[in-house]
Amino acid sequence: MAAHARAKSVGISAKKMRLVCDLVRGKNVETAVNTLRFTISPSAHVVLKTLNSAVANAEANELMNRDNLTIIRITVDQGPRMRRFRPKSRGRAGAFNRPSCHLIVEVDEVTSNAAAG
Repeated sequence: MAAHARAKSVGISAKKMRLVCDLVRGKNVETAVNTLRFTISPSAHVVLKTLNSAVANAEANELMNRDNLTIIRITVDQGPRMRRFRPKSRGRAGAFNRPSCHLIVEVDEVTSNAAAG
């Protein structure tokens, strides 16, 4: 049974978040944490917090060992867009959208037999 954590309505576009998630998809938790810690991106901070939450859920609820945990699924979906307006010349208003996204991180224990086969 995999443990997961969600971050909903994060104020970063899904496209930018996916770039960071591709760096850690399928990796061991310790390797992923080190990669995210030294990645210069606001998205990396959000992914790191969500990954740490998923690991804490796995340890507390599923009684899994942190050393054997691997990211089995990490997905980013588009969230709601906030419509905002910016003043333009001649008293007009220009519309723009503030994107958001939803992040889901799933971790599970990988035994040595499953990793070899």
